[in-house]
Amino acid sequence: MRVLKAGVALAALMIAVAPVAQAKEVVIKFSHVVAENTPKGQMANKFRDIVAERLAGKAKVEVYPNSQLFTDKKVLEAMLLGDVQLAAPSLSKFKKYTKKLQIYDLPFLFKDMNAVEKFQSGPAGQKLLQATAKKGLLGLGYLHNGLKQLSASKMLKVPADANGLKFRIMSSDVLQAQFEAVKANPLKKPFSEVFTLLQTKAIDGQENTWSNIYSKKFFEVQGFITESNHGVIDYMVVTSQEFWGGLEAGLRGELEKALKEAIAHGNKVAAQKAVGDRQKIIDSGRSKVLQLTDGERGKWVDAMKPVWAKFEGQIGKDLIDAAVKSNM
Repeated sequence: MRVLKAGVALAALMIAVAPVAQAKEVVIKFSHVVAENTPKGQMANKFRDIVAERLAGKAKVEVYPNSQLFTDKKVLEAMLLGDVQLAAPSLSKFKKYTKKLQIYDLPFLFKDMNAVEKFQSGPAGQKLLQATAKKGLLGLGYLHNGLKQLSASKMLKVPADANGLKFRIMSSDVLQAQFEAVKANPLKKPFSEVFTLLQTKAIDGQENTWSNIYSKKFFEVQGFITESNHGVIDYMVVTSQEFWGGLEAGLRGELEKALKEAIAHGNKVAAQKAVGDRQKIIDSGRSKVLQLTDGERGKWVDAMKPVWAKFEGQIGKDLIDAAVKSNM
């Protein structure tokens, strides 16, 4: 009996001092819809590289650009099913999960990217990262792309020039109302189809940032780009609450740190590309960049700004007021 007890005690001691087996490596699939040379593409790759360097064996990031896995329309559903763990859809894509993020689609709300950054880093913007939490999605940060420009097969100098033209838009009721305000015909189409739609003249124009217009070669099939700076395209880096909450706390903290660094890198790239890609488009001679006078810009503002009131009830007047104050 003593021998048996001694054996049990020894076995227990060996179990107590045995090293804990290393947890299985966490694989994070990061799906996005743009090219790798865009701010989003470079942010995703930076995150992948940081994780590979610091968390080898604990976590691994697989990046799938150019809609290889999912379109922005499908990626959030896939995320809730566990088929993808990280994405950075345009803020327009969250309408199904919250109406409040529609604020970022309001035309002429922000005067520049400094105002966007000020709003997003402030209390109202940070609270919006939690706006989809009840639906199982958690915002981890904002990634910039830049201010939007209008491109078309004809010159757009005043709102009347857009009358009757077909514009591709993201799946956003606000953007639909924005183009209807200038009597244009908005069509909700996937980003991956835009170049072909422009090339075949199935649509007359689109709105996008300089980096997207350049990286996707929209300028090669559009005669004119109006430097309108009428809106913003930013992204929310998002994960599922189930996946993120299921991570070991220490690993989650390291991933948050890596993601913060990657987003800062992506935002730096976005600022550089807003200048550099614009100049590359001008230098190409393929598309003429048009400047608006103060008077011409004022006409666009007057035509589109009533859209704010239409969506105030869904977004919240307090949020819109906070965004306006960020311009000061």
